[in-house]
Amino acid sequence: MCERYSLGKTQQDLESRFGAELLDDFHPRYNIAPTQLLPVITSDSPKGFSHFYWGVTPDFSKNKPVSLKFINAAAETAPNKASTKSAFQKRRCIIPADGYYAWKKIGKKTKIPHRFTLEDNALFSFAGIWEEFENEKGDTNHTFLILTVPANKINREFADRMPAILNKEQEKIWLDKYSSLDQLSELLAPYPTEQMLSYPVSPAVNQINLDAEYLIKRTSPMDQFGNYTLFG
Repeated sequence: MCERYSLGKTQQDLESRFGAELLDDFHPRYNIAPTQLLPVITSDSPKGFSHFYWGVTPDFSKNKPVSLKFINAAAETAPNKASTKSAFQKRRCIIPADGYYAWKKIGKKTKIPHRFTLEDNALFSFAGIWEEFENEKGDTNHTFLILTVPANKINREFADRMPAILNKEQEKIWLDKYSSLDQLSELLAPYPTEQMLSYPVSPAVNQINLDAEYLIKRTSPMDQFGNYTLFG
């Protein structure tokens, strides 16, 4: 499961890493959540960033909890499942990121948020698929979801699944319309644990309306339980 991620880099960083043009009004994001309009790169337009809604559009998602939103899909079943088969074959995308969040359960009620990054804090992407549909007003909307794979060792303490992470070479195969099912399936594997890092962050990340750089900073255990003096 992937419910929140970050993209705290500059427009220049993104354009250089992904070889695609981005709209001029981009600004770093530190607490990305479902239903938001976000940059992706599709197999149809690999030289430019598109902006799609994650999961479902805000209008459709009103009064619905995150658990009911279609934001992730299992990579193992996506090629054959009726709801994702067509998109897997024809509408693949990559979702740029520099980290994502997961929550570690401590006791019966407490969950501690952690951030996961690559060991060099570099940009990477999630493997995704996208859909196009018409809303009640007749407008065309685009949505994407993130594919997940079995958790590697560093993720296993938090959940049994993790997002499917791609490197630069794998992205080319994923976006290539002529890649075979076998080629695509080989990409969708747990990312090597030794190439990843995780650390605790502020519980303020739980608030979807917050989007500030301090949310991606490492937080000491005492701050996890409500001491926000470091951010004052």
